[in-house]
Amino acid sequence: MTHSEIVSFIWSVADLIRDTFKRGKYQDVILPLTVLRRLDCVMEPTRGKVWKRQKQLTDRKLKNLDAQLRRASGLPFYNTSRYDFKSLLEDAPHLPDNLRNYIAGFSPNMREVLEHFGFNDTISRLHAGNLLFQVMEKFKNLDLHPDRVDNAAMGMIFEELIRRFNEALNENPGEHFTPRDVIHLMVDLMLAGDERNLRQEGTIRTIYDPCCGSGGMLLLAKQRVTAGWREDGKQRHPAVNKNATIYLFGQEVNPETWAIARSDMYIKDPSGEDADRIGFGSTLSKDCHERPFDYLIANPPYGKDWKRDEATVRQEHERGAAGRFGPGLPRISDGQTLFLLHMLAHMKEPNDGGSRIALIMNGSPLFSGDAGSGESEIRRYVLEHDLLEALVALPEQLFYNTGIATYVWVLTNRKAAKRKGKVQLINASSFWTPMRKSLGDKRRSISPEQSRDILKILKTFQDGETRHTETNGETQETTVSRIYPNRHFGFRKITVERPLRLNFKASPERLERLKESKAFQKLAKSRKRGAAGEAEKEKGRALQKLILEIAESLPKRVVKDREKFARSLDAAVKRCKTRLSPLIKRAILQSLAERDSKAAICLDANGNPEPDPELRDTETVPLLESVEEFFEHEVLEHFPDAWIDANKRDPKDGEIGIVGYEISFNRYFYQYKAPRNLDDIEKELRETEEDIVAMLGDLYGRNSTKRRT
Repeated sequence: MTHSEIVSFIWSVADLIRDTFKRGKYQDVILPLTVLRRLDCVMEPTRGKVWKRQKQLTDRKLKNLDAQLRRASGLPFYNTSRYDFKSLLEDAPHLPDNLRNYIAGFSPNMREVLEHFGFNDTISRLHAGNLLFQVMEKFKNLDLHPDRVDNAAMGMIFEELIRRFNEALNENPGEHFTPRDVIHLMVDLMLAGDERNLRQEGTIRTIYDPCCGSGGMLLLAKQRVTAGWREDGKQRHPAVNKNATIYLFGQEVNPETWAIARSDMYIKDPSGEDADRIGFGSTLSKDCHERPFDYLIANPPYGKDWKRDEATVRQEHERGAAGRFGPGLPRISDGQTLFLLHMLAHMKEPNDGGSRIALIMNGSPLFSGDAGSGESEIRRYVLEHDLLEALVALPEQLFYNTGIATYVWVLTNRKAAKRKGKVQLINASSFWTPMRKSLGDKRRSISPEQSRDILKILKTFQDGETRHTETNGETQETTVSRIYPNRHFGFRKITVERPLRLNFKASPERLERLKESKAFQKLAKSRKRGAAGEAEKEKGRALQKLILEIAESLPKRVVKDREKFARSLDAAVKRCKTRLSPLIKRAILQSLAERDSKAAICLDANGNPEPDPELRDTETVPLLESVEEFFEHEVLEHFPDAWIDANKRDPKDGEIGIVGYEISFNRYFYQYKAPRNLDDIEKELRETEEDIVAMLGDLYGRNSTKRRT
């Protein structure tokens, strides 16, 4: 059977359990039994040797048999139970207890893996529903021996099963795994330029994925170096160095996919060391690998909040450079860039060889967040430390659970000399091939040839490089590569102020505003109770009456100078032989004022122009431009009385304006397309109209003939 046929066979188990398990719980049955059946088939050739060796060692009353039994099995795990799938079914009445005995017979490392499936409760539910025997029998008839289903095919089977479970649960896209065509491209981008070093004798490298899911990225990255890739029976890429030693490290928060990754690696790696280095838990709050790596690759979940990790993340952020998240914190609703910072914190120092990273994220981390926000500060850290080598825009509809646009970030702290201080943007959104059959939302794939072309664009490093692409049946030349200095993506957000200009008069409408103002109405209120409270209210009402008399005595004509009108107010107060608090004076002036562009500028206590909050605006000044020159030709030419708020300065460099960074990717590849000629459109409409009339004529003509007949 092909891997697709095997997946369909396994998925047919759902027909047996649908009345007992909800659709979202199918994985509780199918995943652990698929793993168990795979393990059962893998252990079959050496099962007898393990039993024999166990008896020999037990007869000699030896303890700590683990290493000896592993050696006997030829695998990094074993099972000392006397059961297998066949013998389990031969004793149907005791199947639940015997199955538990079988699971308990695994070596400690594999038993730990199986416990993360929570399969004990599932056994009870299957038995209670009289389903356990039927389901086990179904899996017994499935041959998953490595001679029939190799490791690569088994990995694809797990991935396809997880994709179907994701559809059932409607989980976040990319949370568990990434399509292989995307992984192939990411691995190539991650290794780009390192081929010569990797071919050296005695090469040892580490590869790390902080959200490794079922381990697909790690395994394919290792395979790319030591064995190359085969596809459709053909060698797609030769091995870079068959003798290289590659150590894999990973971490996964989902217990089921962690269990799949560990069990799959135990099967593929005779030493079991790679599997032992797959940590369990949330990477953001529990870093299982506090060490640097040569290569890092990941597809973190898109748009997933980090509330469960918030306390630990904020603590590390407050530690600054000593923590992983010192540069900034994104919005609580999306933790993608926290994984980016986590990976940057695990890079080797350049003096120790440095590191390369391939990270795939959606468009949000490129532009979300204003200047000074956590997202912008993270982008600032990446670009000002010259860590971003390239940004690759991928086609839409590549993933199983979403059709959104995604981008591969290629980062390194050991750029080639020609790349220092620069970022290459690669528009690969048109590099796709339609799939013969859609898989969920995945309707497109990146062919090996297209992947090689993208890699070639990266290595060529040419600004303005073009390719001929086809859109809606039309072939056109499209720019696919742009190169910019890091500071090109930065800007300063300055606050532009304009003076407050007001006119004043004591008109009936404005006096009504005074009566409705909070300061005025508060005078007739009291927190005291009883007689004291009433006395205070009465006193306040008397003051209100006096204030209205003062306000009504002010000029009824328009006064376009606040200082002059304020002097009139002071004179009126003096005539009444009373005193008004600054709060009440302010309420009178605000109520009797209206904005007037021709009025005199209002000055503060120091004689400086007072800014008008309603006219306040912000401007983004490119970092490569002078703030003063930008302000002169972009603002002062239109508003000569404007000025920059010099108090709003960047907390890091102390200069005027808050620094921000964003990468508006599509803007750099926009190609103007002239609208069609109106005469051509009109001609096409006439032809379409004539075709419709002709079709209607034919239709009614046939109907008339039928009626006459």
